[in-house]
Amino acid sequence: MTGGRKAAKGPVTYTRLRADLLGLGVQPGGVLMVHARLSAVGWVPGGADTVVHALLDVLGGDGTLLVLCGWEHQCYDLERWRAKRRAAYLAEPPGFDPLVSAADPEMGRLPERVRTWPGAHRSRHPLGSFAALGGRSRELLADQPWDGMYGPGSPLERLVEADRQVLMLGAPLETATLLHYCEATAIVPEPPSGPGKRRVTYRMPLRDTSALAGAHVNAVVWREFSDFETGSDEDSSAEVLPYGEVVGDDVDEFAVIMTDALAAGLGHSGTVGRATSHLLPARELSAFGRRWVESRFGGR
Repeated sequence: MTGGRKAAKGPVTYTRLRADLLGLGVQPGGVLMVHARLSAVGWVPGGADTVVHALLDVLGGDGTLLVLCGWEHQCYDLERWRAKRRAAYLAEPPGFDPLVSAADPEMGRLPERVRTWPGAHRSRHPLGSFAALGGRSRELLADQPWDGMYGPGSPLERLVEADRQVLMLGAPLETATLLHYCEATAIVPEPPSGPGKRRVTYRMPLRDTSALAGAHVNAVVWREFSDFETGSDEDSSAEVLPYGEVVGDDVDEFAVIMTDALAAGLGHSGTVGRATSHLLPARELSAFGRRWVESRFGGR
């Protein structure tokens, strides 16, 4: 369903944000995963603070706000870095600590604001780290798998099981993280029947809080992770599946899947502030995404 109201000009106030979110269909008392490009929303007095307040107000005391925040200093592509940069990182690696480590700024301003909000919780994985506010935060984030960060047992699966919502608040469609869960759970045969899924092994430094006992020393332990490929900042060809064969080169597969899902009638589209936004049911989007992947790679 597509909303017909045009975005009004002028400042985007808290009252307007609240009304727009409710008008789009955000469910009070639910779990809401948000991807946001706040610059698209317009000028908001109070900025990210006001946006978080509006989201929490609409969700209410029983609701939960969920964001993907990642980690600013993750080293997923370490082996592809320039030699001097890699050597400096390895000499004194920054250890990931979910209590203090900053969110990846490439994910926008909202994740870091949620992460630092009073009462926020954060999951333990350094690369696929989530933050949440609200009544179901601990439940959603507890014991995120070290291997398979977006798959079974992850916050994404718990979002789907809760049958709640995903909000693209002015954010590009290709940023819909839930589709990584579809990739992880889709059945794709190994060659020669299908392409199989590309797996990767990588290491990340974790802050050794047990040994530090509160000391402000950056002692770290390195942990090895095994997972499906989720993309590389240094290598554009790094994908879990050969999407270029079905969507073409230089086309983002997640944008295609999301466009197809919206065209099929999933969710609602409209404006929040001045941002074109989309609200989709997590369970239906998950099922759609998994079918999309399986129909193209499930057998040849």
